[in-house]
Amino acid sequence: MRICIHRGTREIGGTCIEIEAEGARIALDVGLPLDAPDEGHESLLPAVAGFREPDDSLLGVVISHPHLDHYGLARHIRPGVPVHIGEDAHNIMKAASAWVPNGHAFDNPRFIAHRKPVEIGPFRITPHLVDHSAFDAYSLLVEADGKRVFYSGDFRAHGRKARLYEAMIERPPKDIDVLLMEGTTIGRTGTDEGFATEADLEEEFVRAFRQTEGVHLVWASAQNIDRMVTIFRAVKRTRRVLLIDLYTAVVLEATGRDTIPQADWPDVKLYIPHAQRVTIKEKGLFADLDRHKTNRIFPESLPGLKARAVMLFRPLMTGDRGVNAMVDGARLSYSMWQGYLEDESTARTRRWLDERGIPLEIIHTSGHASVADLKRFAAALSPRRLVPIHSFETARFGEFFGNVVRQEDGVWWDA
Repeated sequence: MRICIHRGTREIGGTCIEIEAEGARIALDVGLPLDAPDEGHESLLPAVAGFREPDDSLLGVVISHPHLDHYGLARHIRPGVPVHIGEDAHNIMKAASAWVPNGHAFDNPRFIAHRKPVEIGPFRITPHLVDHSAFDAYSLLVEADGKRVFYSGDFRAHGRKARLYEAMIERPPKDIDVLLMEGTTIGRTGTDEGFATEADLEEEFVRAFRQTEGVHLVWASAQNIDRMVTIFRAVKRTRRVLLIDLYTAVVLEATGRDTIPQADWPDVKLYIPHAQRVTIKEKGLFADLDRHKTNRIFPESLPGLKARAVMLFRPLMTGDRGVNAMVDGARLSYSMWQGYLEDESTARTRRWLDERGIPLEIIHTSGHASVADLKRFAAALSPRRLVPIHSFETARFGEFFGNVVRQEDGVWWDA
């Protein structure tokens, strides 16, 4: 078995790994680099034979999870290359595709599931569901040519599925020749020992909601399902009502879980800001609206709700008449990666908050494992070689782990 990391040996995001055995090949992830435009560009697609032109030796692509830095360039792969992905992950991508810029879903994907091996030519691939901020995310065990390679994907140990991490530590796959392990948090301040859990965040949201006289805005990703559950639990505990938009409603519906908040739950209300009403008309998304209109409210109802509402906020709401009429006494909790706040694209939203005197507080935790949890993970799998990936600090892996062998982008090596 031979491996080529096309992108990821010196950066977070844009991950793409090609594996060859017996003259056949597969690719793991086809991610968008973090510094690329959201839509990416065909020129950024890694030089994998079969991505652009027919090549029968390329048997397929396996997507570890539905974050753009792991699937964002797959839209440029020629039609006909089989794509394997978690079913729930793809359902969320499909539901969101009409609502987000450059949304994408795959034609006729092949679904993977926890601990259910898939045979792709000479490759046997066993997915392992992991705790991550993306729903339905997997690590992947790849076996061929008598070798066993474990690709960690992105994972953590402090989310609402932390039991999956502990199960991996207690019963790890054996005889791993190569561990391709992410190290997103290496080099970041305060990441060595651990992070706040989703349960910790729930307590923080409860405190923040109780301290707010008016509506409490939460700026968070609807596709971070763990966070949606955390926020809803805090809403229930403070006897408030959760206001969501139609994009959030279709994403929550796509999980297929009756344990995850839905638009027709008694403590949830649907509010569609003006920008989304325009999208519904332009794209003909009336079926989405029909399915979720049970608890719909309109702009004139918002002022009466503001003292007991928590609203999932997004920048498109800053120009909405109803939202602007209810933000007296509002506070905002920011619950995403803090780096986005420094981006020029958020400057207009920050000005809107300042002009209305809305204080901003960060209540967030990482979607990636702390250094301490990475150490436990590497020790449990005990690979013959650990190859760093998905990190800006791959040169530092040797400070924390044994058997580290660094590789370079675009170079083939034997597993």
